[in-house]
This record gives sequence, structure tokens and C-alpha cells, in this order.
Amino acid sequence: MHEALFDQLGGVSFSKGCYVGQEIVSRMEHRGTARKRIVPVVATGGTLVSGDAIMAVEAEIGRIGSVSGSRALAALRLDRVEEFAAKGVALTAGDARLQVDIPSWAHFKPPISHA
Repeated sequence: MHEALFDQLGGVSFSKGCYVGQEIVSRMEHRGTARKRIVPVVATGGTLVSGDAIMAVEAEIGRIGSVSGSRALAALRLDRVEEFAAKGVALTAGDARLQVDIPSWAHFKPPISHA
């Protein structure tokens, strides 16, 4: 639920009765432990290709999903994005350099981004 941003878009209730997976979803919400999310990314140079690994030096921290021009949806480990951004390490996918573009309506902590 958290990975696909259902918690951000009102797609899951934290106050109603039981549903399959409720305990895990609720725990992730209240502890803030959702590390992986699908978020928009923007390429600054290069070409985005669906399925490409997102790299920070030698570490794979995600994958490119749907692509439209220089923008894409990517499944990213946000904790790793923040870790590498703090070190000044750029994210890449193939020959493209990436910038994470957290939507303004999202209430999870956006990682630092270095383009």
C-alpha cells in the first residue's frame, strides 16, 4: 500500500475495521518504515528506458517504471536516495542522470536531491 502511495492518495483507511494486511500497513504508517516508494523522477540528460536499474555509483537502489519523455515513475529505496544524496552522489539510469521529483501533496519526507 505504501509503495504505491495508497496512503498518500486516500486509498487506505487507518481508522476503519479489519482488512487483509491491516497490521502491516498500519505498522508501516505509524512507525514511518516505508522505505520503498513509487515516485516521479526527471532525467537531466540521457534517455530513460523502462526497466533500467537506478544506480548510485555501484549500488542499485531502484528501477525505472513507466516512461514519458524525460519523466518516469520509479520504484526507489528512499532511504538509500537520501544516504547517497547526503554524500553528493548522483543517481543514474543507463546514460541518464536523475532527479527525484516528490509531489507537493506527498506528506512523507522527501529525500535531498542533487541533480
